[in-house]
Formats: sequence, C-alpha cells, structure tokens
Amino acid sequence: MARCEVCGNEYGMTFEVHAQGAVHVFDCFACAIHRMAPVCEHCRAPIVNQGVEVQGHWYCCAHCARTAGGAEVADKV
Repeated sequence: MARCEVCGNEYGMTFEVHAQGAVHVFDCFACAIHRMAPVCEHCRAPIVNQGVEVQGHWYCCAHCARTAGGAEVADKV
C-alpha cells in the first residue's frame, strides 16, 4: 500500500501523477487537485478546468481575468 503525499492516508488504490519529471502519489482526486492545480490569480480558486491565460497570468475564468486586469477576454464555451 502506498501513502498519499497530501493527507498521509495509506490506501490500496492510490494513483500516481507524473509531471515535470516528478512522481506524485495520491489517494483521491481532491488531494491531487490540492497539490497540483494552479490557483486563480484573482479569486484564488484552484483551476481545475482549462483556465484563462492573459499575458502570463492564469485565471479560473474570463470574468476573473477581466476583473483582475481589465483585459478583453471572451469565454469560449
């Protein structure tokens, strides 16, 4: 059994995420999101969807991008 690197739970069905040359072990998606997801630069929410990038800054949605920087951003749904 492996141990989740976020909560420390030992669980028989942990999973690995390989990213940027490192291997991370988690017992659930909530722990993986907590550790791996980028954070919106306006509202601080974890970005678990495609997000919006404006001039090197990441936001969870077009609304946050517009509010934070006044940039003209369109949602592409």
